[in-house]
Amino acid sequence: MEKSNQYIDSLVRLRKELHKHPEVSGKEIETAKRVISFLENYPPDELITGVGTTGVVAIYKGKKAGKIVLFRCELDALPIEETNDFEHHSLNNGVSHKCGHDGHMAVLCGLAAELHQNKPESGAVILLFQPAEEDGSGAQKVLSDPKFASLHPDYVFALHNLPGFPLNQIVVKNNIFTCAVHSMIIKLKGKTAHAGEPERGINPSLAIAAIINQFNANIQADSTKENYCLITPIYTKIGKKAYGVAAGAGEIHFTVRSDSNLQMRKIELVLENLAKSIAKEYQLKCKTRWTQSFQANENDKTAVAFIKKAAKINGFELFEKEEPFSWGEDFGLFTQHYPGAMFGLGSGVNTPALHNPDYDFPDEIIATGVAIFYQISKQITNAH
Repeated sequence: MEKSNQYIDSLVRLRKELHKHPEVSGKEIETAKRVISFLENYPPDELITGVGTTGVVAIYKGKKAGKIVLFRCELDALPIEETNDFEHHSLNNGVSHKCGHDGHMAVLCGLAAELHQNKPESGAVILLFQPAEEDGSGAQKVLSDPKFASLHPDYVFALHNLPGFPLNQIVVKNNIFTCAVHSMIIKLKGKTAHAGEPERGINPSLAIAAIINQFNANIQADSTKENYCLITPIYTKIGKKAYGVAAGAGEIHFTVRSDSNLQMRKIELVLENLAKSIAKEYQLKCKTRWTQSFQANENDKTAVAFIKKAAKINGFELFEKEEPFSWGEDFGLFTQHYPGAMFGLGSGVNTPALHNPDYDFPDEIIATGVAIFYQISKQITNAH
């Protein structure tokens, strides 16, 4: 893999260019164009664009039939104002790459360069640049796209950079790697009244207080125990700023986390029923809906074994995590459909956390990401 060093400078330049021009979920048109223009230097055997709206698929094929492996990264940035003032800071107000997707794209582009030089012996390697990971809609859009349906990977892999872990450390886990995350919106409708005669109306404020308390009672925040469940109030709104009027409508939003997809479905039912019964008790109409759904990443043991072996061959430090990460990642939908795994790549112990306004992807881990992906691809496509 020493050869990959000749690509590193161009990958760092690409990463900084992507960082300068971030785009939010579903709007990654220019980002996709930048990726395609880089891939033109290392032409794949097949290039498919506009997958799941803005997604890009590059396929490098072996000379004979064999196993097919897919590696995925994300195109989108976050609606966060960047506070960094370095030369490659975001030029788009209120939008920045605060999750490191710019770095993940650079890693996959480095893998493209490597595969162009060293084609798989058999089968094929699919590189997927996926749109809209941050809002949880991208994986589903890709999987529903007929352009993607004709591809049948035997294994799927993705990595995520991890602030708080040593630089270049490979973080693995069997079974659940990241939690299922689902956001809930509860809308309550009552009746407004004069603030001096509140008894003539139906005010949702006590129901909202009861919902918060009852939901709180369902939290089991210790991830080492069974039935891990985190319920976080995110947003609430009651009435209007009209001080003579008692509120007649309100809404409250929560984010719910669980360490299993099955458990998540049970929690959803419990919370829906709770909201409805509390609303009924307070004579309110109640509507609930779920949004921004992330399936838990269920890692396949064989796929994890490929990652461990690749780390060992490259001499990378390996860390086996005991508990899943509490954040959501929509790659979980891919691991529901295909055997595969997501793993972590340490981005430094003292670096700002993901989604923080001063976060920046460390360029020194790009080569590590390329090396481990390439080694995994070799194990799968060169197997006889």
